[in-house]
Amino acid sequence: MEKKSEINGHTMPSSASTARMLENSEQEPGEEEQQKEEKRGFGERLGGFLSRNLLVILTVSGVLMGVGLGMLVRSMNLTKAQMSHFAFPGEMLLRMLKMIILPLVVCSLVSGAASLDTRSLGKLGGIAVAYFLVTTLIASGIGVALAFIIKPGVGAGALNTNSLGLESVSSDKETTDSFLDLARNLFPSNLVAAAFRSYATDYKTVAVGNDTNGTTLYQKVPIGTETDGMNILGLVLFAMVFGVALRILGEEGEELIRFFNAFNEATMVLVSWIMWYIPFGIMFLVGSKIVEMEDVVLLVTSLGKYIFASILGHIIHGGIVLPLIYFAFTRKNPYSFLSGLITPFTTAFATCSSSATLPSMIKCVEENNGVDKRISRFILPIGATVNMDGAAIFQCIAAVFIAQLNNTELNAGQIFTILVTATASSVGAAGIPAGGIITIAIILEAIGLPTNDLSLMLAVDWIVDRTTTVVNVEGDALGAGILHHINQLETKKHQPEVAEELEEVRVESVANVQAEEETSPLVMRQTKILDGMPEAIESVL
Repeated sequence: MEKKSEINGHTMPSSASTARMLENSEQEPGEEEQQKEEKRGFGERLGGFLSRNLLVILTVSGVLMGVGLGMLVRSMNLTKAQMSHFAFPGEMLLRMLKMIILPLVVCSLVSGAASLDTRSLGKLGGIAVAYFLVTTLIASGIGVALAFIIKPGVGAGALNTNSLGLESVSSDKETTDSFLDLARNLFPSNLVAAAFRSYATDYKTVAVGNDTNGTTLYQKVPIGTETDGMNILGLVLFAMVFGVALRILGEEGEELIRFFNAFNEATMVLVSWIMWYIPFGIMFLVGSKIVEMEDVVLLVTSLGKYIFASILGHIIHGGIVLPLIYFAFTRKNPYSFLSGLITPFTTAFATCSSSATLPSMIKCVEENNGVDKRISRFILPIGATVNMDGAAIFQCIAAVFIAQLNNTELNAGQIFTILVTATASSVGAAGIPAGGIITIAIILEAIGLPTNDLSLMLAVDWIVDRTTTVVNVEGDALGAGILHHINQLETKKHQPEVAEELEEVRVESVANVQAEEETSPLVMRQTKILDGMPEAIESVL
């Protein structure tokens, strides 16, 4: 029997029945939603999936349509001018992505470095550098091993630049000067000029006197020159140090930090707009590249083993090694993490540029994989500049390929030199199409091989560079995921101490409240009011 109470002659339900009524009323909406979910048809679920993944589907479709469009237009025998007009929409995509790189890199690094405390910044930075070096060294090892196993240059001694009708490409830059230029570019003399120019050593021949026979002696003297192209290394270092300086300033630097944060968020809004143009632009990028291809059959038959070795190395490193490293650190499925990055991977495949992929990579890593903005906007710009796993693989294969082409046996010292030089020089490789070709010259100079066969690499670079860029950006993304996981573990480690402090504060506050209840006449008077309303009102009045 449920107890009921009467007030002014009206029968009221007891508290138990009232609670049951409230419980039923709370359950009904949930049950209704569940029933509605069950009644949802296949069409509605499919529509929801399409709306969530619309950009990914459009981007992949753009690549496929670009291949078909390129094959169709290729049969029309366009002139060079008509080809450039056909490539115009793709060129516009590249220009938009490159336009956004400078504000994105500078603002994201300043805000990212300023949002992390100095201790965390040092620890995360150290882990990131170690991750980049180790993965690049592993990639170099894979490249050298595959080159010796597959032997792409053995039996291809008759292959040369003239047989394929290619222009000769050579480099006479000293290995020492290449690494000194890397150090010089870290500290640009003019920040404004660094946005569109970088330092490069050139040489001039100077007469230094005569020998005993009266013959004039000449020496090659290095001179500094400026080359077109953003000095991304110098900008990255300056932005990172500037962010740390703002953090140390404290309250004085908060206004400027808020400015860079707002600038960064506004840049990401622009990125989200540009991403909707990516499917259309990619279609014409891929299509125009297919139209521009000349004798593909000759290239593939001549350099097929080199192309196969490079792409196989990228598949092994990107499909097995990097996911295993991610799993070892996080104990999470790496392929579910990578599935949220289809759009930046497709962009990397189409543009062959790590820097151009950076805007969409930051957006997808944050929105699809939940990586902390402080981590992603700090590590991804650095990774796009210094982490070139894919480039290290094909550079090592190219070096061994050219050695085999020239019937040169590589000793252990030269192999070690290839590994170290490829790992170090990939740091300075430009994140642009064909940027790795320049660094192959450094490796060849280091082991004493001629650089006049570089044009063979350049001839097929448009094929190999696509998988190279995908592996480059994959390494950056998984590195951001690993750092995010480590940061979460550090946060959880400090949470029990904070929770214990909060518990002590809560207990003390409860004790204070109880003391107030025992001594406060207002609380006692409220209790009397609840027990006997008429008497309490009379006493208060």
